[in-house]
Amino acid sequence: MWNQLLLIMIGFSAGIIIAGGEVGLLIGLSIIPRYAGITHTGKHILLYEDSILLGTVLGNLFFLWKWQIPGGLLFLILYGLFSGLFLGGWIMALAEVADIFPIFARRARFSEGLPKVILSIALGKTLGSLFYYYKEWFP
Repeated sequence: MWNQLLLIMIGFSAGIIIAGGEVGLLIGLSIIPRYAGITHTGKHILLYEDSILLGTVLGNLFFLWKWQIPGGLLFLILYGLFSGLFLGGWIMALAEVADIFPIFARRARFSEGLPKVILSIALGKTLGSLFYYYKEWFP
């Protein structure tokens, strides 16, 4: 019993550390302030940060104890949509900060067609995610 409690504490603590690192990275890369600036809701930035931190902690708890959320197919579709939007924004913000696309275009000697490449990457990611959920490969 003590071994299980120790493992639970270690797992939960590690999850909190990872979640804190993720939130720190989101804030450090100015992703949250950028979202607030785009949506003209800068006065609610602390609410954004608290929501992201709460979401990461709850995500750890749901994953660790395999809690089920009743909601059916509609909830799954909404969750997938918002998760995809968040992940897409995260990827694009990282790419923008790291200047991935201009470096890639220069190294690959692209002179035209970069928007088509970006669209293809996004479409491939979307289709891959839909196929993943269609085949029910998740745990």
